[in-house]
Amino acid sequence: MTAPRVAVLGSGANGSSIGADLVDAGVDVTLVEQWPAHVEAIRADGLTIIQPHGARTVHPRTLHLCQVAEERHPFDVVLIVMKAYDTRWAAELIGSALAPDGVVAAVQNGLTTDAVARAVGEHRTVGTVIEVSATMTEPGVVHRHTPPPRSWFAVDAGARGDRVADLLAHAGTVARFADIASAKWMKLVSNASVLVPTALLGAPMLDAIGVPGMRATMRDAGREALAVGRARGHRMLPIFGLEDSDLTESDEVVDRMLDILYDRFVVAGATTTVLQDWSKGRRSEAEDINGLIAAEGARLGVPTPVNAEIVRLARAVERGELEPGPSVAPALTGATSDQ
Repeated sequence: MTAPRVAVLGSGANGSSIGADLVDAGVDVTLVEQWPAHVEAIRADGLTIIQPHGARTVHPRTLHLCQVAEERHPFDVVLIVMKAYDTRWAAELIGSALAPDGVVAAVQNGLTTDAVARAVGEHRTVGTVIEVSATMTEPGVVHRHTPPPRSWFAVDAGARGDRVADLLAHAGTVARFADIASAKWMKLVSNASVLVPTALLGAPMLDAIGVPGMRATMRDAGREALAVGRARGHRMLPIFGLEDSDLTESDEVVDRMLDILYDRFVVAGATTTVLQDWSKGRRSEAEDINGLIAAEGARLGVPTPVNAEIVRLARAVERGELEPGPSVAPALTGATSDQ
């Protein structure tokens, strides 16, 4: 059997981390990236991944986005590792270079699976969940805080997910879920609790949760997300190390998720992707996380005051009206009912 041709579409911090693991595993992988300087740095000097116990440099084939149209041989598997708001156009772009029996996996935050399915067809779409921590501030160099033994993925349990699961197993632990939509919502619950709230304080995740009142705010944001998920028909599932026993008391699930996340995946100095985007002057995924929860809560009649306040503050940051930092804490912690 011919080895599959794989593309990692979106080769920022997480995409590059996964891509480097695939290179080390001998996979025929091509990185596709929209930051020109990053592409040229990899081509010139290779891709360097710095992890807690050392660094390595790999030399993957790397394309600019505009070069997708030049591909003569289709890809069998595409891993989209871009911002949630870039999913639709990215899936449309890569669809022209996808093999007839190829699959596309949205290895992203947010509820992006449907956007991929609309672009390439449901029969070629694989739902996934990602829990990887990495940062990139200079082209060609990634700081990966969670090496493969501490990274985690979930993949649709259907047969078309097999190839994706096999690939991601080179980059972390892989769990399979028949109800991948609920697994993705559970990850959204986690993201709603952590990504934007800690970014609003302009602080690393470990520092932010210690600010008085912040854990209660993070917990309540997650509890609202759980309530909206139940209204949508999603089930609570044991993602990234949760046990079934952790799901018996719904009011405690978010606290348990925070405990596991901070114990297994968060390292000193690590900031969220949202704060990384803001520090680069870029739009974040706040609308696809807390904004989505607030919008769905309004549609379904589920109160989401904490998520609504979080996204209000995030919008102010992205309009240039508010600077992330400790001064935002009173507005954040004031949104929760339990001080």
